[in-house]
Amino acid sequence: MTPMTPAYNAVLDTPCVRLGVQHNGAALISLDFIDGSATLHNDGQAFTLLAIQELRDYFANPRRGFSMPLHTSGTPFQQRVWRALQQIDAGRVITYGELAAQLKSGPRAIASACRANPIPIVIPCHRVVARNGLGGYSGARAGEIFAIKPWLLRHEGAVLR
Repeated sequence: MTPMTPAYNAVLDTPCVRLGVQHNGAALISLDFIDGSATLHNDGQAFTLLAIQELRDYFANPRRGFSMPLHTSGTPFQQRVWRALQQIDAGRVITYGELAAQLKSGPRAIASACRANPIPIVIPCHRVVARNGLGGYSGARAGEIFAIKPWLLRHEGAVLR
């Protein structure tokens, strides 16, 4: 988990993790899983309030989706993977191999792009699983961070193969 820093526009609790929200005033730029002892706050900016509302809406009903603008920094390949992830509906899972075939790439490259995702949950890398299991999540294969992936999939009503 990332320690809390003043760079967050908001820190909020969700049913599965405390989140640090960072934006540039016009678009969400990062969503971090942070230590549960970090102080809850929001800076009251209009975009902060929008981001908080959309995240709360997702946790109330994962089918609602997200409409807030996103701004990500990454390689052209990572950007392509992150756009593809946003096309996967809540409750649906796809394997790293299936997504790799769609994007004419390899499963490890897909996993690497998922690991580098700066806006998990909103860019739903949790919906990509291994052929025989869950795979990893945000660089973790066990522990607190990894536990978020199955929680999100259950929340969305995903049926694992």
